[in-house]
Amino acid sequence: MSATKKIFAKTFAWATCNLLHTLGWKRRTVQTNLLYTNNIAPLQKTAPIYKATLKNLTRHVGELLFCFGTYKRLPSDTAAYPCQVDGWNFEFAPGAAEVLNKMREGGIFLTAHYGNYEAIGPWLCRLGIPLVASYAPIKPRWLNRILEKRIRAVDGRNYSIDAQTPREFLRLIDEHQLFCLIADQDSRIPSALEGEFLGQKVHNNPVPGFLLKHRPQTPVFICWLDDQGPARVLHARQVTPQGGSALGIFNNWLEGQIKKNPALWYGWTHRRFYSVNPGIYK
Repeated sequence: MSATKKIFAKTFAWATCNLLHTLGWKRRTVQTNLLYTNNIAPLQKTAPIYKATLKNLTRHVGELLFCFGTYKRLPSDTAAYPCQVDGWNFEFAPGAAEVLNKMREGGIFLTAHYGNYEAIGPWLCRLGIPLVASYAPIKPRWLNRILEKRIRAVDGRNYSIDAQTPREFLRLIDEHQLFCLIADQDSRIPSALEGEFLGQKVHNNPVPGFLLKHRPQTPVFICWLDDQGPARVLHARQVTPQGGSALGIFNNWLEGQIKKNPALWYGWTHRRFYSVNPGIYK
């Protein structure tokens, strides 16, 4: 990766952050979510968190647009880490290498709109992990094609899928694929499961529970990426579902991450609590 691309990424992030902040993009939604979960931030702190969230988000989007190729050239052997590629230092968190080796056998992988979550996909693919990530197609279609064919593809393999039926989900598990689900969104379907997140009631995605009901021996993993300066640290953890569900553990993990650094959770820009309490977003 050339220094020019890094400059482009930083320039894009700076300009886009200032533009979005000036336009007030998602400001009311972020403020509403922060105040609704008032154990995170009182009113006087919502503005700084909003600005910091935009800064982090645009920085990660800049890397996605201009520097994503670095992740697609990382070593495939876990023994090659830590290593330096394109001026960034890549390493595994303590205990992560063992978990990553287990992920090569497939299972359920839960993650969130936290930090540079998009960069996890190509890194896992380069490690030989059979990742299939469930994403809802975005509009316009030409942008969705770019995401699928260029961004969410490694070594000619597209790891993004739009699985829609229970049979498709189970087939992926039976084929020992690592089925990835971004599990921090508001589920607005009739089969959504009730849960609690940041001290408030929420509706969770029922797919992990469905998979564990029909394939109870399926391993479940949580994975996230820390990046500060030139350091890129990949975390991986295997969790034990409780009562046939892993989402309680997942929500507890995400709450801990948010409390460490609220501005790295981009779920603030989503109406996470809408299906339970739509009136807060009016």
